[in-house]
Formats: sequence, C-alpha cells, structure tokens
Amino acid sequence: MKTYFVDSFTNEKFKGNPAAVCINASDLDSTIMQRIATEIGFSETAFIKQITDNNYSIRFFTPKIEIPLCGHATLASSKIIFDTTEFDTIKFINCNNVELLIEKVENKIKMQFPVYDTEEIEVPKKMLDALGIFEILNKRYSPNNKIILIEIKSAIELENLKPDFTALINSYTGINGVLVTAISDSENFDFKYRYFWPWAGTNEDPVTGGIQTFLTKYWATKLNKTKLNSYQSSLRTGTMSTELLQDKVCILGEAVTVLEGRFSL
Repeated sequence: MKTYFVDSFTNEKFKGNPAAVCINASDLDSTIMQRIATEIGFSETAFIKQITDNNYSIRFFTPKIEIPLCGHATLASSKIIFDTTEFDTIKFINCNNVELLIEKVENKIKMQFPVYDTEEIEVPKKMLDALGIFEILNKRYSPNNKIILIEIKSAIELENLKPDFTALINSYTGINGVLVTAISDSENFDFKYRYFWPWAGTNEDPVTGGIQTFLTKYWATKLNKTKLNSYQSSLRTGTMSTELLQDKVCILGEAVTVLEGRFSL
C-alpha cells in the first residue's frame, strides 16, 4: 500500500504536525486500519480511496480509535493528491458522509469544514490542576467534537503549560480532548492554542486543524472579525489562516512531504 508521511500546517520539514497518508487500492478492514495507525504511531493516519475522478473517501485513525474529522491529515492527503494528479479541487467524504471540499490556492491548500456551536460546561478543579491552570476566562464544550475549550488570559501562560497527563486523563471521562486557548501576544496572529487529548490520541497534538470547526467561530465572535490567523504553541509549532463563512470554516495551510514508501500488508 502506497504510504506517505507529510508535515502539515508548515512549510518546513520536521515542523507542523506529521500525518501518514495511505492510498487504498481496495477496501481494508477497520481492524487492519487501526493496527496500521497504531504501528505508525502518528496522532493521525488517513486512509483515502478514489471513488470517481476527484472524489475520495477518507477515514482517520489515531493510535487508539477512529475519529470522524482531522484537519492536518486532510491537508496531508490533499497535498499528496495534488502532487500526484492534475486535480485542482478534491471532494472528500468522511465516515459520517460529511463532504469536505478542498482546493489548491497557489502554494497553499484551502479546506472547507463544517462549523459547530459550543455550549456551557462545568470544568472540575482537578482538570484545571492537572493542566496547571489557576485562572480561566471562559469554558465551553463542543459536543460534535467532544472537546472542552478553556480560554486563559495569557499566551505566555499557555506556552508554559506542563500538564500532568496521568492526572488529566483521570480528571474527566467521555471526551476526546481539552483545548486551551488565549488571545495572541503577537501582531501576526489573532489567537494561540494547544490541544491535549490523551483520552483519544497522543498527549499533545502538534498542530490541530479539526478544532477550527468551533474555535474559529469562538474567536470570530469575540474579536468581531471573520478572517483570523492562529498559532499552535506546541513544541513543533504550526500556523494556519481561517475564514468563517455562514455554515463553513475555510482553513488555509501548507504541507511538506517527507517520506514516500510502501506499507507491507
């Protein structure tokens, strides 16, 4: 099976978020896909299969579970298709039959994702203690993503967070992850964030695109603007631009291919 490693949301190798992209020649059993994703060990592995012309099915697996939506693995998959075909647009269909429209924009890739609302939630003190957070500005929950959003006041505090992941995973059940965000301290970006998800994937995701399905709307409402630039304050770092439309969010990013090979099945 043709397989690629791609660094997403960056134009530098070994930055951004690495994803594996597996090109399916035929249908694979979910158990096999899960084993492959666990073997590779990246936060996500995408399995894509051409349906007709520029229409593809896409499935995402963490080392632990299948998830319905992943931004950086979608970007990685788009990068490979654009580099190996003559298509300028792609339509992916995920496991929930959600259509993801992708287009090539010069040296970048623009992805259209759905927009999800958030709702109020109570965050237990033991979760905040595990994260190392002592004061919060706001807390929300995205039921579609099963992700808790916590806003804090300082981008410096965000960068310096050193969670206790054992305590964190024991502080809450039934979620996929916790997103911590703060207004940017740099004029080049509007907001910054980090994403911790030991419940469903790795301890910390290097660069996360899927959370923009609700995070872009959150900050667009707070900042009263529809076009935003964001920065993920992880060790590898990564950036992306987003635009809030009526029922869609456009995510604009770059990606770099770092490995090409074949997975033996």
